[in-house]
Amino acid sequence: MTARAYWQGQIRLALVSIPVEIYSATKSGASISFRQIHEPSGKPIHYEKSVTGIGPVDPDEIMKGYQLEKGEYVLLDQDEIDAVKLESKKTLELTQFVDAHEIDVIYYEKPYFVVPADDLAEEAFVVLREALKRTKKVGLGQLALRGREYVVSLKPCGRGLVLETLRYADEVNRAQSYFRDIPDARPDADLLDLAETLIAKKTAAFDPQEFHDRYVDALKDLIERKAKAKGRKIVDTDPNEDRPSGGNVVDLMAALKKSLEKPAAKAPAKKTTPKKRAPAKKAATTRKRA
Repeated sequence: MTARAYWQGQIRLALVSIPVEIYSATKSGASISFRQIHEPSGKPIHYEKSVTGIGPVDPDEIMKGYQLEKGEYVLLDQDEIDAVKLESKKTLELTQFVDAHEIDVIYYEKPYFVVPADDLAEEAFVVLREALKRTKKVGLGQLALRGREYVVSLKPCGRGLVLETLRYADEVNRAQSYFRDIPDARPDADLLDLAETLIAKKTAAFDPQEFHDRYVDALKDLIERKAKAKGRKIVDTDPNEDRPSGGNVVDLMAALKKSLEKPAAKAPAKKTTPKKRAPAKKAATTRKRA
């Protein structure tokens, strides 16, 4: 395996220890990187660390500090921080198992691939993987990564396992505070039928290759045109561009019907033809809250 392991240690289940390595499962996309430039000279801007009243300082003179009160810090060097004793730095102990659907997607943060560290670990690794598959459970534990301890989940993925870091409860905002002003109203049955038909029409197997970052593509095109324009400012404006407004009154029934008339962007591999429904006789304007 050419990639460098992000973490090496062991998964422990009761008295069984399995040496493993984990690797990042994701990578950065093809983003556009900009630098700040001094326009008159055309040269890049540089940054240097400095102290008020002293000026630029040597990197070797910089330590980490925790503020106790204004102007008073506890100074720590990296060796002291690295020496903090925490069992989860080298051991992921699986302390609980839950059904996958019990973990809300909002808690998931970053995925990692997990593989056995050597041939001797393969048998126990495969047993754990297959046991998780059969029971349809997700293992939970805590692991120290990137200078902090995470709650992590462990689940089967092909021949290996996927570990995902999870957010703590106090890191997640309560949805109720955002959703409480949304009325708890029952939708019109005809509108709901049309929406379900539209969803069925656009249903297809997920293919990540079908999606790409169109903003990056547009920026690349802008950069290419700007380079040819020799400094001339380029601002594209579309006078016919639709700008959504909360004040627009939309006939939802008519909009859904019109949407069904348009061909789908891509025909699904296995398409289930929905049953035809009789068109609604009259669009609902307002509906009293139940």
